[in-house]
Formats: sequence, structure tokens, C-alpha cells
Amino acid sequence: MTNKRSGCLSIILSLLFAGVAFAQQKGSIRGIVYDKEFDAPLATVQVTIAETGDKIIATDEGIYLFDHVAPGSYTLIFSKSGYTRQVQANVVVSPGKMTEVEVSLSGEFTDMEEFIVEDIRTGDTEAGLMELRAESPALLDSISSEWLRQAGVTDAASALSLVSGATVQDGKFAVVRGLPDRYVSSQMNGVRLPTADPDKRAVQLDQFPTEVIESIQVSKTFTPDQQGDASGGAVNVVLKGIPDKNVIRFKTGYEYNTQAAGNDNFLTYKGGGVNFWGIDKKSRDIPSDGVFTGSMGVIGDEAPIDYSMSMAAGGRIELGKGISVGGLVSSYYKKDSSHFDNGIDDALWVDSKYRGDGLTPQYGNPDSPPDPPIPAVGEDFKTSLFDVTESSEEVQWGVLSAIGMEIKNHSLQALHMHTQVTEDKSILAEDTRGKAYYFPGYDPNDPKGLGNDPDNRFAAPYLRTETLKYTERETDTLQFTGDHTVPFSEAGINDFFTILSPKIDWTVAMSFSGLNEPDKRQFGSAWYAESYDEGSPVYGIDPEYKPAYYGPYTPAANFLLGNASRTWTDISEKSNQYFLNLKFPFEQWSGDKGYVKLGLFTDKVDRKYDQDSYGNYRLTGDSAIPTYEGSWDDYSYSDEFLDLGGPTMKDGPPFVDVDYEGEQKISAWYYMADLPLCSFLNVIGGARYETTKLNVINDPEKDAKWVTTDENGNRLYVDLLPGDADVAYCQDDVLPSLGFVLRPFSKITLRGSFSETVARPTFKELTPIQQQEFLGDDVFIGNNALQMSALKNYDLRLDYTPYNGGLVSVSWFHKDIEDPIEYVQDLVNAFSFTTPLNFPEGKLTGFEVETRQHLGYFWDVLKGISIGGNATFIDSEVTLPESERTRLADAGVETTSRNMMNAPEYLYNIYTMYDIERIGTQIGLFYTVKGDTLVAGAGNVNGNYVPDVYATEYGTLNFSASKNIGKHFNITFKAKNLLNPEIEEVYRPPGYLGNDEVRTSYTKGIDFSIYISGTW
Repeated sequence: MTNKRSGCLSIILSLLFAGVAFAQQKGSIRGIVYDKEFDAPLATVQVTIAETGDKIIATDEGIYLFDHVAPGSYTLIFSKSGYTRQVQANVVVSPGKMTEVEVSLSGEFTDMEEFIVEDIRTGDTEAGLMELRAESPALLDSISSEWLRQAGVTDAASALSLVSGATVQDGKFAVVRGLPDRYVSSQMNGVRLPTADPDKRAVQLDQFPTEVIESIQVSKTFTPDQQGDASGGAVNVVLKGIPDKNVIRFKTGYEYNTQAAGNDNFLTYKGGGVNFWGIDKKSRDIPSDGVFTGSMGVIGDEAPIDYSMSMAAGGRIELGKGISVGGLVSSYYKKDSSHFDNGIDDALWVDSKYRGDGLTPQYGNPDSPPDPPIPAVGEDFKTSLFDVTESSEEVQWGVLSAIGMEIKNHSLQALHMHTQVTEDKSILAEDTRGKAYYFPGYDPNDPKGLGNDPDNRFAAPYLRTETLKYTERETDTLQFTGDHTVPFSEAGINDFFTILSPKIDWTVAMSFSGLNEPDKRQFGSAWYAESYDEGSPVYGIDPEYKPAYYGPYTPAANFLLGNASRTWTDISEKSNQYFLNLKFPFEQWSGDKGYVKLGLFTDKVDRKYDQDSYGNYRLTGDSAIPTYEGSWDDYSYSDEFLDLGGPTMKDGPPFVDVDYEGEQKISAWYYMADLPLCSFLNVIGGARYETTKLNVINDPEKDAKWVTTDENGNRLYVDLLPGDADVAYCQDDVLPSLGFVLRPFSKITLRGSFSETVARPTFKELTPIQQQEFLGDDVFIGNNALQMSALKNYDLRLDYTPYNGGLVSVSWFHKDIEDPIEYVQDLVNAFSFTTPLNFPEGKLTGFEVETRQHLGYFWDVLKGISIGGNATFIDSEVTLPESERTRLADAGVETTSRNMMNAPEYLYNIYTMYDIERIGTQIGLFYTVKGDTLVAGAGNVNGNYVPDVYATEYGTLNFSASKNIGKHFNITFKAKNLLNPEIEEVYRPPGYLGNDEVRTSYTKGIDFSIYISGTW
């Protein structure tokens, strides 16, 4: 691992210093700025080169000159108080030559150009985003839609891995600098959307395809105008707005996954699959007559065909007299599938009675533990060493529409977006390795073999669980925004200090998110091989063969529901968000501009969780009755079970469901200022005053259970009565922020900041509901005693832009965390589970390095080739609470700390792109690596030590190539995950207790796709 890290670091460091090694003959830009109404030269206009940040003030005759400009393509920004800012893009500078650019500025009463300027400044080009990075008061990293297209990514989640220090968790949620979703504010157009995800209070980034994305902006430091939980940063997905010219676009494509496409053993079930629109709630409703039909088990079938299509149209109209209107409609549709049949899901521990054996399989709770390799005679226990096959079919579609109007100093926009993501997942998990572990050489076809004789037949039997999970997710948001410039005659103290026109912006957003999981079906069975009983002739008992048969299997965590269950879950979340910002810009004696900013913010979220469970409720636990004779290859038991005379499906007794309603209201006001102390130093500071109100009211059925803790720290599994686990608290926080921006030289910028932020628990983490992905999988149970976390954040970053488009950057960051929320493993009522706890403290420190280089700057032969990379190295630690230290010590392990969850040890991104402009071809190769990451902390399960679980390092290699066909068409080929690595989680005990052992493992397959697009 050290060699891999050193090799990647060497490559990145080589790239870092490549940009300062060469020089090239310079050019220049010269021109005159005119007043458009009077056709006369306009004095003292500020002219800025967006890509470099160089600024100059035109003379009284309107003349400006930039000398010694590196060859390349630039964007010029012309601005003067009382006039509309103008942008001149694609200004080409050639070696040793002067480029002439003349422009005319209009008075501010024609304001449409300002609308266009904002589109460029935060738009879909790398040049505009580099300027945004340079001018932002926070540490900002961005990627444009241009980059997304070249990298071959398909949605905002996969795009985030291209940002230095950023990655995703569970394929959906943002992780910035090792801090997961609770520390990261994920937004759309600056608005945090609700989420009906049962696990997170975070936006699922996979619901935003690249077709609707203009840019993704990642702010890595907190400023008071951001939400108070932006500890790791804020991820803002900026959607495409109204275009500056009329446009029609379409794209359609075909996709192929090497593990799914053409597979005749793609898992599904009778009546399964996703229809075209992904809306099928009614046919899956709870039967009104109480008679349950439909399959309970999986079948193999042909994999569906994957494809996608999108279309967009928009434009703007000038109505005259300074009035302009515009609109955009964009829609997309995608059908996708995935499959793997090489999954592993093992439950291991260090057995307290056999510590010298290292990690061994977890088992049930027999009177005496098994003694490998051959257990004691007559034992009846079960392991959890599952081989997993999983298939998923998904439909994703959405519609984005926006309209806007500008009238003089005012800009108004309305945006509506609706997304639908529907997934039908079938999971088959089989445990055959438990029997083989305890009976080496075990043969299920040998009735007389060891392991099949009557005394050992019930020891570690073959297990099979089948889970059918259909889920519909929808998000709907309506946003109204306004930007206003208040007409204001400039006032001040001569040339020392000038107050400029104040600006007001506001947003009103009403959003809804829903998750409907109708009829999740789970079925568990145990299989007992054919057995030969020698009998006892002395007592007149004849020998006999006992046939192989299936019986019910109920994991300990599911003992209340039985081995067959059907569950309906409906989660809805509504959000109303309002914010108002007032900005008072000014210009001081050196001509540099600053501002004072004030604002108000409110975000109210209401969540409703409703669950209805039906099962066969075999309170006696596992049972061989009703049984079904058949071989291990016979998969019909699950569908025949209810016809064999067993318990019927019903909602109780016992009645075990827990519904809840949650409310979170965040109110805030803030002030901040950006003060230019001199031409090369700005100080940015302020504070945010934020109030958090969080309430959860549980509605348990009469037999519901929950996990609580007594005064001695022991876990208890007791009846949940109304009010027992409710949550209600209110917290006020003052969150200061202080930073600086130092520009000692024109191409060097040093930024530093200190801030305080908070992190909140999610609704899931606060509620006592047992949640499980599939039958036999890990169980999660919330903790109503959780409190908010407090963070102190320190950041430094040095940026060097040696030439247009070039970048060398080095960053350092450190975070002190009070009461961090971490997950631990525990045991109650004979089953293990995961639960969140507040740890006393934690800290996280890291470094980032980044570079972007255009090789054509160094050598004309390499024009169009760009390379770059970034690397993040993270060191994290949390202090264990006394209760956890004691529990681990009781399991034989003395420790006081561990790594922070979901903080990878390192992240690498390396890329190269080749833009062959003369033939309209672009080629890109992107490689990302995510280092080892703690995903679950160690625990004590019935006196046995369960080690930390780490997700191990893996890399992703993507390739894309596109070719223009004529003026309007383009064809694109993409290949993703070319290395197809095993994605593994491992148990990692202390070295003296053993080596890493696989916890989970699977591969995703390689994705190939081809698209045709057109633009008019």
C-alpha cells in the first residue's frame, strides 16, 4: 500500500511543478471602451481577465492595455458603476502579437446583459469557474458541465469524485474531506432539498443527471451566509438556467454492463420489474381482503436493456425598454440495471473461548459454543457466511423547467423540478460455507457423511434468504428567486470611500420528497441434507434414510415477524425554505471593492414515517414445520410455503410496528463583511446565529420493542410505550467565521479561515425502529439520547495560476469535533445490531494538493492536451466513551481511540484530456482512488470481540471519446469502471488477534455506452 501511495504521490508532485518549469513568448490585449448611448470613450472602466484575475482601469480616453499576456483564450469582463457589466469571451492571444478588443457599455437601465454575465461567471466553462474560485470568500472547488461531459460521468454523485478531497458514500451522498453527509450541506441552486431516504438527512446526488447540471460547486470552508452544518463544506448542484440564445438539444444512447447485459440469470420474481414510468404503487397496495398473493422468492430471467434519452429547449426574447424574458424546459429518461453474483456477506468475530484461532464465524446462541473444526455432538446453531447474488432494475426520469424576467434593475426567476427514481431489487443470500467450515470436506450428497448424521445434521445447516425490494423515490421542488439592485446615487468621502448600489436577493422554495416501499418481501429457509440414521437394532429401531427437506429460518433480529414477512413503508418529507440577503457593496481608496452582507434564513422540515408489517409470527423461533422435501437446487419452497399449512400472513399479534412524525426547524440570521484592507489583502468575517428545534413523536403499536440502556450501561430490549423514546430539544448556536485572502503577487493567492459549525443527528438515528437491508443482514437501531456535535475548523490554501488555465494548489485543514456521532456494534436479545453514540471528541487533519496543466502552453505540438490530478491525505481520530472502552475491554481488547467513520485515509484523482479542435474530437481518461475507510466500529457481542470494519482501497478508471459530426451532431463513447475491482469491506482486528478477513465483497462490472446528440 505504501508503494501505491508513493507512486501516485510522485506522479501528482511531478504534475504540480510542471507548470512552473517553462515560459513562452507573451502577447498583449489592447482596446477602447465606449459609452453605447453617446458613442464616446468611457473613462475609468475596470477591465478584468477572468482566467488570471488581472485587473486594469481604463484611462480617461477609455483606453486599456494588458501587456505580457501568455498565449491562450481569455474572457474579458468590463465593469463600471452605473453601467451594465459586459463579458467578451474567446479573446485569443497569440505569441508576440497584440489582440484588439473594443466594447460598448450600456447604462444600467438595460439589464439583460447582467443576466448573461451571471450565467458565464458560474456557468459551464472551466474558465468561468476558475474565476469564481479566485473571487469566492470561501475555499471553493468547482467542476463544469464541460468537464462532466469529458469525464464520462452520468450524475452529480459520480461527478463529485472529480473534486479534490470529495467522494460519495453509498453511491449517493457527499463526503468532503472525509466528513460524511451530516457535516456537508448538499443543495440544489443553493437550496437544501428534503429527502425521504430512511437513512440520511441529505440530498441523494444520484437523482441529478449531468444533462441538467451546469456546474457543481464545493465550498470547503464555512462563511456566515452558508448553513451552519457546512462543516466539511457545502455541495451546490447548479442547474442549467435560461440560455443566452435559443437552443434545442437532444441525446439518446445505449448502455451495456458486462455483468448484467445478456445475463439469463438476472434475478427478478413473478410480477417483478419496473414499468416505463416507474409508478406502480396501486398494484402493490396492501390487499383489502387480507389475502396475500404473489411470489415470495426469486427467479432467473433475461436482463433488461439499458438506454437513456434527454431533450432540452430554451431561449430568450428582448421585449424592449429593458425588458427581457426567457425560459428553459429540460427532460431526461434513463433505464439502468446492475447485477453481481460474486457477493460475500460474512459475520465474523474473535471468539472469547478460542481467541488463538483469530476471526471465526459468528453463530447463534447454543448452550455451548461450537468447537471448530468439528462441533460437539447434538448442537443446533447457525452461522452467517452468505454468498450474495443481487440484481437491480431502475428507471430514472425528470423534468426541469425555468422561466425568468428582467426589468431594469430587477431579475426574477421561477424553477420547477420533478424527479422519479424507481428501483426493483432482488437479493438471494445463501450460507453453505458455515457447514463446510465446521465439517471440512463436507458433502451434502453423502447421507452418511460427517455433518449429515443425526447428531450433527442441525449444526450450521445451509441457509437461504430471499428479499424482494421495490422502491419509488420522488422529489418535487418549486423555487422562486429574485435579484434586485437598488438605484442609489454614489455617496462617500471624496475618493477615499464610496458606497455603491445595494443588492437584494431572496429565495422561496417549497419542496417535497417521498419514498414508497410497497410490499418488501423477505423469506428465510434452512435446508437439511439427506441423513442416514443407523438406528438401534438392540431396541428394535431399524436403520433409515431421512430425506432432505426445507424448514423455516428466522434470524434472531426478525423473531417477532417470523421467517416470512411483507412490509409496506411510506416516508414523506416536506420542506419550506426562505432566505433573504442584503448586500451593501463599497469601493475604497485603492479602487478595490468590498461589501457588508446581512441575511435571514428559515428551513422547516416535516417528516412522516409510516410502516405496516405482516408476517407469519412464529414466536417459537426456527422450526422444521411446515417442511418441504427437496434438494438444495430446488427454489420453490418460498412460493409453496403458505400453502403447506403454516401460519398465515397477518399484521399481528404481536403488533410491532413503530411510526413516527418528526419536525426540524432551523432559523438563522447572519452578518458578514469582505473588507479590502489594501489592494492585496482582504479580511472576511462575521457570525451566524442559528436556532435548531428538533422533535420526534413515536407512535408504537402495542407490542413494539425498543433498545434502551439502564443506569449501569446494560442494553435492554423492552416494550416501547408512547412517549418513551420521543425527542424534543432546542439549541441556540453562535457560529463565528474569520478569514483572509492575501494576493502578494498577481498569480498567487493565499487563503486562510477559522470557523465554528454544528452537526445534527438524523431522524433515523433518533428513532428506535429496527431497519434491515435484507433478511439476515445487519440491523440498525436508533438512539434517542443523541446530541448535536460542535466543530472548530481551520483552513489554509495556496493557489498559484502560472498561466491561463494552469493551477497549482496546496491546502491544509484541521477540525476539532465535540460529541461526534459514531456507530458501534452491540448485542441485545441474542441478536447483534449497529447503533449511533456521541463520542467525547474527535479530530481530523489533512492535506490536499492539486494541479491542472495545459501542455500546449509548454510545447505547441501538445496543444489540446491537458493533464492534472489531486490528492487528499487524511488523518482522523475519535476518543471512545468510557462505556465503549469497558465493553471492548470485557471482550479482551484495550483501546481508547479509533479512526473516524467514513474518513478515507487518502483520495487520488488523475486525469488527461485531449481536445483535437481541428477534427472536433475530445478524448479523456480519468482515474480515481479511494483509500481505506472505517465504516463500522468495533464491538462486544456476547463477550466476543467484533473488530472494526474497513472499506478497502479501490480505483476506478473511466474513458470517454466524442466526435462532432457536421455542425449539429455529436457521437460519444464511454467506458466506466474499466478495472472492475473487487469492492471489499474487511474486519481489521489488532495484529495480535489476526489478519484482515473479508466482511463484504462484490464487483460492479464494466459499463460501456454510446450516445448520439444534436444541438440547434
